[in-house]
Amino acid sequence: MGLYKHVKNIWMGSSPEFKEFQRKRMTEWRSQDTTVRIVKPTRIDKARSLGYRAKQGVIIVRQRVDRGGRMRPSIRSGRRTAHNYQQKNLAKNYQLVAEERANEKFPNCEVLNSYFVGKDGLSAWYEIILLDRTNPVIQKDEIYHGIITQTGRVYRGITSAARKSRGLRGKGFGYEKSRPSNKAAGGHAN
Repeated sequence: MGLYKHVKNIWMGSSPEFKEFQRKRMTEWRSQDTTVRIVKPTRIDKARSLGYRAKQGVIIVRQRVDRGGRMRPSIRSGRRTAHNYQQKNLAKNYQLVAEERANEKFPNCEVLNSYFVGKDGLSAWYEIILLDRTNPVIQKDEIYHGIITQTGRVYRGITSAARKSRGLRGKGFGYEKSRPSNKAAGGHAN
């Protein structure tokens, strides 16, 4: 087994030493800002499998997202039917929300991909791989160049987490009504 397989087994396993280490790590993360740029990925195996390479112009950001339901602003006055629905039912997962918030902090970058790194009772943490559009190293790279030309990927629902929330992970038999989207094809939203 290679190094990345061992790292993956540690993350997938449930050893008490790793759980204790992760608990201490998340205690430290709680005191940090919601968006933190980090030097190296926490899960190197996952980051490499999603397209991360240690080169100039590739940025890793750890993003914290609050868990729990989402509510509309509090009802001020009046008696309308819209007030009956104060709770929002969004068809977005936490990972997509984390990607959008990270991209707002780094507007000159495009989201390549993201992965889960931890959660507790209040928050969930994701690490987002961003590509700097203006960096000449990224512009010359054949693989990354195709991604930085797709401006606003995260807002147009092209990233992997967005495609999952749109119901576009599968192809072929059984997925006929999911394209171009669930709403457009007459299906129900996620």
